[in-house]
Amino acid sequence: MRRIFIFLILNSIYLFAYATAPTQYSIAPMLKNVMPAVVNVRVTTKIPLTALNKRDANNSLQKSPVLEDLGSGVIIDAKHGYILTNAHVVKHANSITVTLNDSRHFHATLVGADTASDIAVLKIGAKHLHSIPVGNSDKLQVGDFVAAIGSPFGLNQTVTSGIVSALQRNDLNIEDYENFIQTDAAINPGNSGGALVTYQGKLIGINTAIISQGSGNIGIGFAIPINMAHSIMTQLIKYGKVRRGLLGVFAQPLTPDLNNAFNLPHNFQGTIITSIAPGSPAEKAGLKVGDVILKINDQTVKNPFDVRNIIGLLRVGSHLKLTILRNGKTFNKKATIISSKTQMQELQRHQPFLSGISFGDVNNIQSTSHGKINGGVQVLKIEPNSPAEQAGLMPGDIIISVNKHRVKNIASLFKAAKDNKHRLLLNVIRGPGALFIVIK
Repeated sequence: MRRIFIFLILNSIYLFAYATAPTQYSIAPMLKNVMPAVVNVRVTTKIPLTALNKRDANNSLQKSPVLEDLGSGVIIDAKHGYILTNAHVVKHANSITVTLNDSRHFHATLVGADTASDIAVLKIGAKHLHSIPVGNSDKLQVGDFVAAIGSPFGLNQTVTSGIVSALQRNDLNIEDYENFIQTDAAINPGNSGGALVTYQGKLIGINTAIISQGSGNIGIGFAIPINMAHSIMTQLIKYGKVRRGLLGVFAQPLTPDLNNAFNLPHNFQGTIITSIAPGSPAEKAGLKVGDVILKINDQTVKNPFDVRNIIGLLRVGSHLKLTILRNGKTFNKKATIISSKTQMQELQRHQPFLSGISFGDVNNIQSTSHGKINGGVQVLKIEPNSPAEQAGLMPGDIIISVNKHRVKNIASLFKAAKDNKHRLLLNVIRGPGALFIVIK
């Protein structure tokens, strides 16, 4: 009798494991519900001809060549025809055509695009559309099963599956704002803008990039979390663009050595403030160098990228509650973020050598003369008779160091120039060459 009882228990365990094992479980019923919401996006771009190239040797008029590119999209609002995709898919598009899984074709209008997060919103005028229920990407865990749906290499309605390999991937230099879901579900060219869904049929990411040694998948793909994408989408639909605010802090991750130096537990998590911009919301809120940011609006902060991503999803004028640790005590501070233009004016007021200049961040520069340059700050405009113009700085110059300190973005530029009252030594790239410029 005891043997029979043990056999029945083991048999039940085997049947349960067989029924629930991922290798035996079919996601076909789920896919029938979500695949109609994933679309193919075809983009055509006309390449303008210069005046000299408009006519060939026989003096006959040439036509501008047309390039076509393929991507994917996800119907996020069936009632209004809104579709989420990647900004790089529709970049420079002259015409956008959306093909549904029932083979219907529609011309799409671009509602708005945010290149910093690589999110774009399209709109089509169509009836009987299907959308995917939106999940909560904040609840994802490493090991969760997911499926990627899109049009790799133009093959519509292709499904691959895998797991969540990692979360909160950043510092990859793919986008300005990075908080990627990493997955081993195969993502290939053409999958960009497609859906990453859970096995329960919830949309939790927008597929956007891969790491590859060639042009194919090697099991390292990235998706933008849907919580982040949805926040950007809401602003694009309402305002047509994302108007980001700034807090004005510079921070670095905590390390065991820093934890020890600041009398924090060995594995303490947070990000420590290293500098505060003059006149910034952070300064007005009473933040200090050495404060450890623990939370922003009750969202846990683990590193400087969390600060950047949280602030980057908020509109100018948004109110913040910051939870900080100072000298072993926890405080709450309130701040209202301001526009980058206002912040720039405040910074230039405290650093007159840089007044009258409009700047833009440069991510990665590939130059035949200088090789690959990881970041920099480009001069966009210079006011006449400003100190910079008198020193010889020109629009188009790319600043790569200030006072022999490497700069990768506008924030690091002002940080490097902050305490200098007498002169600034700039190392700039100009065309195929480079030079030093002294502003005084």
